[in-house]
Amino acid sequence: MEIILTSTLLVAFAEIGDKTMLLAILLAARLRKPAPIIAGIFAATLANHALAAWAGAEIAGLLNGRGFQIGVALSFLAMAAWTLVPDKLNDGDAKASRFGPFLTTLLAFFATEMGDKTQIATVALAAHYHAIGLVALGTTIGMMIANVPAVYLGERICRVLPMRAVRIAAALIFAAIGLWALIDLFG
Repeated sequence: MEIILTSTLLVAFAEIGDKTMLLAILLAARLRKPAPIIAGIFAATLANHALAAWAGAEIAGLLNGRGFQIGVALSFLAMAAWTLVPDKLNDGDAKASRFGPFLTTLLAFFATEMGDKTQIATVALAAHYHAIGLVALGTTIGMMIANVPAVYLGERICRVLPMRAVRIAAALIFAAIGLWALIDLFG
């Protein structure tokens, strides 16, 4: 349960204000079909994060020495710093396509999530916990917690939530996990 909860909270906070959340808002505004957009976000995130969790667990399995464990802990600290930098969405990231709202969202989210903070966090979480399914489930739930309201409430969310405070909270969570892992290694 700890793995799912940690993964969910970490990604839910990290996702607020992230480019994929901005993409969800843009898709909702342009396509105006919440149900297929949400289904596309879910399918894309589940596939992307399952692959990321698998990669993280495999890397950890190959490199399970102390140096790698320190590297994973330090990667959480680096993610804390990266989370403080706001994302911007490029104009071409959410063009309506002939594929319909579900497939458009699926493809756009899967591609946009590649190399994103939450995908890298998923890799690091799986490397730390060695639990592919639980990490993928938790990070997917976190993405949905952040993005479903974005689809329904759109731009109002960005005006109401203080994005800087949310980024700081997410950075503190990343830093706490990194420090916890270092203390666990050296304590």
